[in-house]
Amino acid sequence: MRTTRRVAAALLVVAMVGLVIAASSSAAQERPRRREAACRTSVRGSHATADCFNPNPRTDRVQLHVECAHWWDPDMDTHPVEVGPAQYVRLADRCWKEIRKAWVSHR
Repeated sequence: MRTTRRVAAALLVVAMVGLVIAASSSAAQERPRRREAACRTSVRGSHATADCFNPNPRTDRVQLHVECAHWWDPDMDTHPVEVGPAQYVRLADRCWKEIRKAWVSHR
């Protein structure tokens, strides 16, 4: 009788673990995919570039923003560019001297 209870308890634990694993994997599959283009930004001296690729079926608008290190050097923004599905775009801008940071915004 004890063996039957132990087997039943073990089966119950295995079933519960299986349910938890199934629920977590289905929740991971239901996460919404990012609808933005994937962009990689690089800074070399006073030049900033952003390489963007859009793997999504919808068009994304990207814009490169550059913040210059010196107060007298104006911050720069490129014009927004549309990146269609499966398209690649390179954006570039510069400061007179050093760049404090560069980033890409999506619309």
